[in-house]
Amino acid sequence: MSDGHSWPALPVADWHRTRDTLQLWLQIVGKIRMSNTPLMNHWWNVPLYVTAEGFTTSLMRHQTGESFQIDLDLREHTLHITTLCGSRRSMPLQPGPVSAFYADLMAHLDSLGLGTHVWSMPVEIADAIPFTEDDQHTAYEPEQAQRFWLALTRIVPVFEQFRSGFIGKASPVHLFWGALDLATTRFSGRVAPAYAGSIPNLGPQVMLEAYSHEVSSCGYWPGGAEEGVFYSYAYPTPEGYADYPVQPAEAAWNEQFGEFMLPYEVVRTARDPDETLTSFLSSSYEAAANTAHWERHRLERQQDRPTDLYVAAAGTHGG
Repeated sequence: MSDGHSWPALPVADWHRTRDTLQLWLQIVGKIRMSNTPLMNHWWNVPLYVTAEGFTTSLMRHQTGESFQIDLDLREHTLHITTLCGSRRSMPLQPGPVSAFYADLMAHLDSLGLGTHVWSMPVEIADAIPFTEDDQHTAYEPEQAQRFWLALTRIVPVFEQFRSGFIGKASPVHLFWGALDLATTRFSGRVAPAYAGSIPNLGPQVMLEAYSHEVSSCGYWPGGAEEGVFYSYAYPTPEGYADYPVQPAEAAWNEQFGEFMLPYEVVRTARDPDETLTSFLSSSYEAAANTAHWERHRLERQQDRPTDLYVAAAGTHGG
Protein backbone atom coordinates (compact mmCIF):
# COMPACT_ATOMS: atom_id res chain seq x y z
CA MET A 1 0.00 0.00 0.00
CA SER A 2 1.22 3.51 -0.86
CA ASP A 3 2.17 5.90 1.93
CA GLY A 4 -0.30 8.34 0.39
CA HIS A 5 2.40 10.79 -0.67
CA SER A 6 4.48 9.12 -3.38
CA TRP A 7 3.41 9.01 -7.01
CA PRO A 8 3.33 5.33 -8.10
CA ALA A 9 4.98 4.16 -11.30
CA LEU A 10 2.46 3.10 -13.96
CA PRO A 11 4.28 1.30 -16.78
CA VAL A 12 1.62 0.73 -19.43
CA ALA A 13 3.49 -2.35 -20.68
CA ASP A 14 3.05 -3.97 -17.26
CA TRP A 15 -0.61 -3.24 -16.63
CA HIS A 16 -2.33 -2.65 -19.98
CA ARG A 17 -4.25 -5.92 -19.82
CA THR A 18 -5.62 -5.10 -16.38
CA ARG A 19 -6.25 -1.52 -17.57
CA ASP A 20 -8.33 -2.74 -20.48
CA THR A 21 -10.44 -5.00 -18.28
CA LEU A 22 -10.91 -2.28 -15.68
CA GLN A 23 -11.93 0.19 -18.36
CA LEU A 24 -14.67 -2.17 -19.57
CA TRP A 25 -15.91 -2.75 -16.01
CA LEU A 26 -16.05 1.01 -15.46
CA GLN A 27 -17.90 1.47 -18.74
CA ILE A 28 -20.59 -0.92 -17.52
CA VAL A 29 -20.87 0.88 -14.19
CA GLY A 30 -20.81 4.27 -15.93
CA LYS A 31 -23.59 3.26 -18.30
CA ILE A 32 -25.68 2.24 -15.31
CA ARG A 33 -25.14 5.73 -13.92
CA MET A 34 -26.06 7.29 -17.25
CA SER A 35 -29.33 5.32 -17.33
CA ASN A 36 -30.28 6.41 -13.81
CA THR A 37 -29.46 10.12 -13.94
CA PRO A 38 -30.84 13.07 -15.95
CA LEU A 39 -28.69 14.55 -18.68
CA MET A 40 -26.48 17.36 -17.42
CA ASN A 41 -24.22 19.80 -19.26
CA HIS A 42 -21.80 18.01 -21.58
CA TRP A 43 -22.68 14.57 -20.12
CA TRP A 44 -21.49 15.50 -16.64
CA ASN A 45 -24.02 12.99 -15.33
CA VAL A 46 -22.05 10.00 -16.67
CA PRO A 47 -18.47 10.11 -15.26
CA LEU A 48 -17.29 8.41 -12.10
CA TYR A 49 -15.46 9.97 -9.16
CA VAL A 50 -12.28 9.09 -7.27
CA THR A 51 -12.77 8.27 -3.58
CA ALA A 52 -10.60 7.28 -0.62
CA GLU A 53 -11.29 3.65 -1.54
CA GLY A 54 -11.58 3.60 -5.32
CA PHE A 55 -14.38 4.87 -7.57
CA THR A 56 -18.03 5.76 -7.12
CA THR A 57 -21.06 6.64 -9.20
CA SER A 58 -22.33 8.90 -6.40
CA LEU A 59 -26.02 8.73 -5.51
CA MET A 60 -28.45 7.81 -8.30
CA ARG A 61 -32.25 7.52 -8.33
CA HIS A 62 -33.82 4.50 -10.01
CA GLN A 63 -37.14 4.80 -11.83
CA THR A 64 -38.77 2.89 -8.95
CA GLY A 65 -37.90 5.80 -6.66
CA GLU A 66 -35.14 3.94 -4.79
CA SER A 67 -31.80 5.71 -4.56
CA PHE A 68 -28.53 3.79 -4.74
CA GLN A 69 -24.88 4.01 -5.64
CA ILE A 70 -22.16 1.70 -6.91
CA ASP A 71 -18.66 1.77 -5.43
CA LEU A 72 -15.53 -0.06 -6.53
CA ASP A 73 -13.28 -0.60 -3.53
CA LEU A 74 -9.72 -0.96 -4.80
CA ARG A 75 -8.35 -1.60 -1.33
CA GLU A 76 -10.43 -4.73 -0.82
CA HIS A 77 -11.13 -5.27 -4.55
CA THR A 78 -14.86 -5.52 -4.17
CA LEU A 79 -17.80 -3.86 -5.92
CA HIS A 80 -20.65 -2.75 -3.69
CA ILE A 81 -24.20 -1.76 -4.63
CA THR A 82 -25.79 0.10 -1.72
CA THR A 83 -29.38 1.36 -1.57
CA LEU A 84 -30.70 4.22 0.50
CA CYS A 85 -32.93 1.82 2.42
CA GLY A 86 -29.85 -0.12 3.53
CA SER A 87 -29.83 -3.13 1.20
CA ARG A 88 -26.48 -4.16 -0.21
CA ARG A 89 -25.00 -6.54 -2.73
CA SER A 90 -21.29 -7.13 -3.24
CA MET A 91 -19.16 -8.96 -5.78
CA PRO A 92 -15.38 -9.51 -5.95
CA LEU A 93 -13.15 -7.74 -8.43
CA GLN A 94 -11.14 -10.65 -9.75
CA PRO A 95 -9.83 -12.15 -13.01
CA GLY A 96 -12.55 -13.42 -15.30
CA PRO A 97 -14.38 -12.56 -18.53
CA VAL A 98 -16.11 -9.21 -18.88
CA SER A 99 -19.26 -11.09 -19.90
CA ALA A 100 -19.40 -12.75 -16.46
CA PHE A 101 -18.83 -9.41 -14.68
CA TYR A 102 -21.66 -7.88 -16.70
CA ALA A 103 -24.05 -10.76 -15.99
CA ASP A 104 -23.28 -10.81 -12.27
CA LEU A 105 -23.65 -7.05 -11.85
CA MET A 106 -26.96 -6.99 -13.71
CA ALA A 107 -28.23 -9.94 -11.66
CA HIS A 108 -27.39 -8.09 -8.43
CA LEU A 109 -29.26 -5.01 -9.64
CA ASP A 110 -32.27 -7.15 -10.53
CA SER A 111 -32.23 -8.77 -7.08
CA LEU A 112 -32.47 -5.30 -5.51
CA GLY A 113 -35.32 -4.22 -7.78
CA LEU A 114 -32.94 -1.90 -9.62
CA GLY A 115 -32.96 -3.55 -13.05
CA THR A 116 -31.28 -1.20 -15.54
CA HIS A 117 -31.06 -1.48 -19.31
CA VAL A 118 -27.80 -0.33 -20.91
CA TRP A 119 -26.44 -0.57 -24.43
CA SER A 120 -24.01 -3.46 -24.18
CA MET A 121 -21.52 -2.11 -26.74
CA PRO A 122 -18.39 -0.38 -25.34
CA VAL A 123 -17.76 3.15 -26.57
CA GLU A 124 -14.62 4.92 -27.79
CA ILE A 125 -12.93 1.56 -28.44
CA ALA A 126 -12.21 0.40 -31.98
CA ASP A 127 -13.30 -3.16 -32.80
CA ALA A 128 -15.15 -3.37 -29.50
CA ILE A 129 -16.85 -6.56 -28.32
CA PRO A 130 -20.28 -6.35 -26.65
CA PHE A 131 -20.07 -6.82 -22.88
CA THR A 132 -22.39 -9.80 -23.13
CA GLU A 133 -20.01 -11.60 -25.51
CA ASP A 134 -16.60 -10.49 -24.24
CA ASP A 135 -14.66 -13.52 -23.06
CA GLN A 136 -11.33 -12.08 -24.24
CA HIS A 137 -10.71 -9.47 -21.55
CA THR A 138 -10.12 -11.49 -18.39
CA ALA A 139 -6.98 -10.02 -16.75
CA TYR A 140 -7.09 -8.30 -13.38
CA GLU A 141 -4.03 -7.80 -11.22
CA PRO A 142 -5.24 -6.14 -7.99
CA GLU A 143 -1.95 -4.40 -7.24
CA GLN A 144 -1.82 -2.84 -10.71
CA ALA A 145 -5.39 -1.55 -10.55
CA GLN A 146 -4.68 -0.17 -7.10
CA ARG A 147 -1.62 1.73 -8.35
CA PHE A 148 -3.74 3.41 -11.02
CA TRP A 149 -6.29 4.49 -8.42
CA LEU A 150 -3.52 5.73 -6.10
CA ALA A 151 -2.04 7.78 -8.94
CA LEU A 152 -5.43 9.41 -9.46
CA THR A 153 -5.66 10.26 -5.76
CA ARG A 154 -2.46 12.31 -6.22
CA ILE A 155 -3.68 13.94 -9.43
CA VAL A 156 -7.16 14.93 -8.23
CA PRO A 157 -5.99 17.49 -5.61
CA VAL A 158 -3.73 19.19 -8.16
CA PHE A 159 -6.58 19.36 -10.67
CA GLU A 160 -8.91 20.69 -7.96
CA GLN A 161 -6.45 23.40 -6.95
CA PHE A 162 -6.05 24.38 -10.61
CA ARG A 163 -9.84 24.43 -11.05
CA SER A 164 -10.24 26.72 -8.04
CA GLY A 165 -8.57 29.59 -9.89
CA PHE A 166 -11.37 29.76 -12.45
CA ILE A 167 -14.72 31.38 -11.61
CA GLY A 168 -16.26 30.85 -15.02
CA LYS A 169 -18.07 27.66 -15.95
CA ALA A 170 -15.87 24.66 -15.19
CA SER A 171 -16.52 20.93 -14.95
CA PRO A 172 -15.92 18.82 -11.86
CA VAL A 173 -12.77 16.70 -11.76
CA HIS A 174 -14.18 13.40 -12.97
CA LEU A 175 -13.26 10.09 -14.59
CA PHE A 176 -14.67 9.65 -18.07
CA TRP A 177 -14.94 5.90 -18.57
CA GLY A 178 -15.06 6.07 -22.37
CA ALA A 179 -11.32 6.58 -22.67
CA LEU A 180 -10.54 6.05 -18.96
CA ASP A 181 -9.25 9.57 -18.51
CA LEU A 182 -9.45 11.87 -15.50
CA ALA A 183 -10.38 15.34 -16.71
CA THR A 184 -11.54 18.84 -15.91
CA THR A 185 -12.68 21.42 -18.43
CA ARG A 186 -12.94 25.21 -18.50
CA PHE A 187 -15.39 27.14 -20.71
CA SER A 188 -15.05 30.59 -22.24
CA GLY A 189 -18.83 31.06 -22.38
CA ARG A 190 -18.95 31.18 -26.16
CA VAL A 191 -20.80 28.72 -28.37
CA ALA A 192 -18.50 26.44 -30.41
CA PRO A 193 -18.89 25.29 -34.02
CA ALA A 194 -20.58 21.91 -34.41
CA TYR A 195 -18.19 19.02 -33.73
CA ALA A 196 -17.51 17.17 -36.98
CA GLY A 197 -15.19 14.38 -35.82
CA SER A 198 -15.96 10.69 -35.48
CA ILE A 199 -15.36 8.41 -32.46
CA PRO A 200 -16.06 4.64 -32.40
CA ASN A 201 -19.57 3.75 -31.19
CA LEU A 202 -20.53 7.31 -30.36
CA GLY A 203 -23.39 8.95 -32.20
CA PRO A 204 -22.95 12.54 -33.42
CA GLN A 205 -25.38 13.81 -30.78
CA VAL A 206 -22.95 12.73 -28.05
CA MET A 207 -20.12 14.89 -29.31
CA LEU A 208 -22.42 17.79 -30.19
CA GLU A 209 -23.48 17.92 -26.54
CA ALA A 210 -19.93 17.43 -25.26
CA TYR A 211 -18.47 20.22 -27.38
CA SER A 212 -21.37 22.63 -27.69
CA HIS A 213 -19.27 25.42 -26.20
CA GLU A 214 -15.66 26.59 -26.46
CA VAL A 215 -13.34 24.77 -24.05
CA SER A 216 -9.87 24.37 -22.66
CA SER A 217 -9.67 20.85 -21.26
CA CYS A 218 -6.96 18.94 -19.45
CA GLY A 219 -6.58 15.46 -18.03
CA TYR A 220 -4.61 12.29 -17.49
CA TRP A 221 -4.91 9.30 -19.80
CA PRO A 222 -3.21 5.93 -19.02
CA GLY A 223 -1.95 5.47 -22.56
CA GLY A 224 0.07 7.25 -25.22
CA ALA A 225 3.42 7.00 -23.42
CA GLU A 226 5.37 4.65 -21.18
CA GLU A 227 3.32 5.58 -18.11
CA GLY A 228 0.46 7.47 -19.69
CA VAL A 229 0.21 11.20 -20.37
CA PHE A 230 -1.20 14.41 -19.08
CA TYR A 231 -2.91 16.23 -21.92
CA SER A 232 -4.41 19.61 -22.67
CA TYR A 233 -6.41 20.72 -25.70
CA ALA A 234 -8.70 23.47 -26.88
CA TYR A 235 -11.89 23.19 -28.92
CA PRO A 236 -12.04 24.74 -31.39
CA THR A 237 -8.28 24.92 -31.87
CA PRO A 238 -7.25 28.60 -32.05
CA GLU A 239 -4.72 29.87 -34.57
CA GLY A 240 -1.24 29.86 -33.05
CA TYR A 241 -2.25 27.54 -30.22
CA ALA A 242 0.08 24.68 -31.19
CA ASP A 243 3.07 27.03 -31.26
CA TYR A 244 2.45 28.55 -27.86
CA PRO A 245 5.24 27.94 -25.29
CA VAL A 246 4.01 25.46 -22.67
CA GLN A 247 5.78 24.34 -19.50
CA PRO A 248 7.62 22.32 -18.35
CA ALA A 249 10.22 21.85 -21.07
CA GLU A 250 9.23 18.19 -21.55
CA ALA A 251 5.71 19.16 -22.63
CA ALA A 252 5.15 19.07 -26.39
CA TRP A 253 2.47 19.46 -29.02
CA ASN A 254 1.24 16.14 -30.42
CA GLU A 255 0.07 16.61 -33.99
CA GLN A 256 -1.68 13.23 -34.15
CA PHE A 257 -3.93 13.95 -31.17
CA GLY A 258 -4.07 17.72 -31.64
CA GLU A 259 -3.14 18.48 -28.02
CA PHE A 260 -0.27 19.24 -25.71
CA MET A 261 1.12 16.22 -23.86
CA LEU A 262 3.35 15.72 -20.85
CA PRO A 263 4.51 12.20 -19.86
CA TYR A 264 3.28 11.08 -16.44
CA GLU A 265 6.79 9.89 -15.65
CA VAL A 266 8.11 13.46 -15.91
CA VAL A 267 5.70 14.57 -13.21
CA ARG A 268 6.18 11.49 -11.03
CA THR A 269 9.97 11.85 -10.93
CA ALA A 270 10.07 15.65 -10.57
CA ARG A 271 11.45 17.28 -7.43
CA ASP A 272 8.00 18.78 -6.89
CA PRO A 273 5.39 16.77 -8.85
CA ASP A 274 2.49 19.05 -7.88
CA GLU A 275 4.30 22.17 -9.03
CA THR A 276 5.44 20.51 -12.26
CA LEU A 277 1.92 19.39 -13.12
CA THR A 278 0.46 22.77 -12.19
CA SER A 279 2.89 24.52 -14.54
CA PHE A 280 1.61 22.33 -17.37
CA LEU A 281 -2.06 22.90 -16.55
CA SER A 282 -1.64 26.65 -16.17
CA SER A 283 0.55 27.30 -19.20
CA SER A 284 -1.52 25.13 -21.54
CA TYR A 285 -4.71 26.88 -20.37
CA GLU A 286 -3.03 30.22 -21.02
CA ALA A 287 -2.18 29.01 -24.51
CA ALA A 288 -5.88 28.43 -25.20
CA ALA A 289 -7.18 31.52 -23.41
CA ASN A 290 -4.68 33.91 -24.98
CA THR A 291 -4.79 32.64 -28.56
CA ALA A 292 -8.62 32.41 -28.49
CA HIS A 293 -8.94 35.80 -26.76
CA TRP A 294 -10.94 34.67 -23.73
CA GLU A 295 -12.14 37.40 -21.34
CA ARG A 296 -9.70 36.27 -18.68
CA HIS A 297 -10.38 39.19 -16.33
CA ARG A 298 -13.99 38.01 -16.10
CA LEU A 299 -13.28 34.28 -15.85
CA GLU A 300 -10.36 33.98 -13.45
CA ARG A 301 -10.16 34.48 -9.71
CA GLN A 302 -8.05 37.49 -8.84
CA GLN A 303 -4.96 36.68 -6.82
CA ASP A 304 -5.52 39.59 -4.44
CA ARG A 305 -8.54 37.82 -2.94
CA PRO A 306 -6.90 35.24 -0.64
CA THR A 307 -9.07 32.46 0.74
CA ASP A 308 -7.93 33.45 4.25
CA LEU A 309 -10.30 36.42 3.98
CA TYR A 310 -13.25 34.09 3.46
CA VAL A 311 -12.16 31.87 6.34
CA ALA A 312 -11.89 34.92 8.59
CA ALA A 313 -15.27 36.22 7.48
CA ALA A 314 -16.91 32.86 8.11
CA GLY A 315 -15.44 32.80 11.59
CA THR A 316 -17.31 35.97 12.55
CA HIS A 317 -20.65 34.20 12.23
CA GLY A 318 -19.98 31.39 14.68
CA GLY A 319 -21.84 30.83 17.95
